[in-house]
Amino acid sequence: MAAKKSLGIYVHIPFCKSKCAYCDFYSLPRGEEQMDSYCRCLAEHLRAAAPRAAEYRVDTVYFGGGTPSLLGPDRLAGLLEALLSAYDVDGGAEITLEANPDSAGDPAALAALRGAGFNRVSLGMQSADDGELRRIGRIHTMDQVRRAADAVRTAGFANLSLDLIYGLPRQTMDRWQSNLEAAAGLSPEHLSCYGLKVEEGTPLFRCRDEAGLPGDEEQADMYLYTVERLGQLGYAQYEISNFARPGFSSRHNRRYWALGEYLGFGPGAHSDFGGVRYGYARDLEAWLSPAGEPPLSERQALSPADRAGEYLMLGLRTAEGISPRTLRDRYGGDFAPLVPFLEQCRRAGYALSRPDGSWRLTPRGFLLSNQIIVELLDRLS
Repeated sequence: MAAKKSLGIYVHIPFCKSKCAYCDFYSLPRGEEQMDSYCRCLAEHLRAAAPRAAEYRVDTVYFGGGTPSLLGPDRLAGLLEALLSAYDVDGGAEITLEANPDSAGDPAALAALRGAGFNRVSLGMQSADDGELRRIGRIHTMDQVRRAADAVRTAGFANLSLDLIYGLPRQTMDRWQSNLEAAAGLSPEHLSCYGLKVEEGTPLFRCRDEAGLPGDEEQADMYLYTVERLGQLGYAQYEISNFARPGFSSRHNRRYWALGEYLGFGPGAHSDFGGVRYGYARDLEAWLSPAGEPPLSERQALSPADRAGEYLMLGLRTAEGISPRTLRDRYGGDFAPLVPFLEQCRRAGYALSRPDGSWRLTPRGFLLSNQIIVELLDRLS
């Protein structure tokens, strides 16, 4: 009997206590009165889609948001049970719960989630400075971060990730260095460190000129310091913004970067399944409607040429990089036209090659990855 194919599942929880000033994800403040209805509908959609995945084994599950921890342990355990009963989930699957520190400080609730099957927690720390947190609309404090991290350990979780943002309003290099040390001091297995992006339509975008945002060069210095310091502390960089101790890189996120298949559920969630990429509309009411399948915001069947381009874009985000053999054998692409430009990047200190012919970007190359990728895509076409 043929081995089953690998599949990831993403579950979107669109509720938050409040909307952060920089957030462009689909999330709605409050909404407690809709949580039960949403969980019932979400469980129904999970079960209804399961026959499509009969030939797959699920080895990563990710509950993101929004703030999934706002649902509380009973609703979350119920959703996970619906998923586990409907799909062939590997016994060693990575099952992640995103949580905000203000809603993840109860060891008993976390222990219930651990017992339900969650085995990884990703805390949205963002900063160790209460002033910075207030300026971006975060409602937790650093004390709550510490208590949440302690509660995660008390509940038996051995895989903790922390999210941080650099380039925050009025942030200095010294302040960022202190934030990084405070996060590392909590001994997480994984750290995600993102440069602030001011997205159009967010509150921060409207006041960006007066917000005291660090410039591009200051952000670049913060980033390069992060790579160096976390390396000293034993966290290997495996993607532009992600660092992990050995064996603790995010398997679910690695799936995205490797063009693996995944199913997404919930408003705003995306899927890449059966050669088709699609996303659901950012519309909670549509998910609560009994009318059937919620509307899609996009749907695209990707050609081998499309996949080859995505392989370059996503592969160059990772420390693994891109390989001539993979481009040729999996996507039918020709690597030879890329080499002269990659050689230029190597001479400039932006790229490295390996004896097997594969290439990866250096930390300085990551800073210019968008420009480098555009140039390579032109040559690929």
